Amino acid sequence: MGIKGKATSLLEEFKAFAFKGNIVDMAIGVIIGGAFGKIVTSFVNDIVMPGVTAIIAMGGGKDAGAGLKELVYTTDAGVAIPYGNFIGGIVDFLIVAIVVFLVMKKFLGFMQNMRKAEEAPAEPPAPPAPPEPSAEEKLLTEIRDLLKK
Repeated sequence: MGIKGKATSLLEEFKAFAFKGNIVDMAIGVIIGGAFGKIVTSFVNDIVMPGVTAIIAMGGGKDAGAGLKELVYTTDAGVAIPYGNFIGGIVDFLIVAIVVFLVMKKFLGFMQNMRKAEEAPAEPPAPPAPPEPSAEEKLLTEIRDLLKK
């Protein structure tokens, strides 16, 4: 097989890999995850952190509306440590981790229930009740019982 044949074979293998359903699904998941990350970051920066800033700034006399960048610790040596962005990153991570945990827990629970439903054998129908004995059978049973006595 020549170089051209190997290149064509490699291209065919790549096409088969890249356009499988799971790869496309994964790409969609990454795109949606990126958008979800932006929503979480906005939630943390615009809703959660102003409250955290207000609570932390109460003792320092800082402007509570200044935001994360204003949360800076200055050491005695004059070194500034901006810890506000770090707190925002931690809150971001915790929110994303909680949401992913809950989604996966529900999703995996749903998948387990689906598997159990597929694996569970259908209950066999109950056997039919034995038919009532006919009048002849009843009469013969009575005669038998009388003969035993």
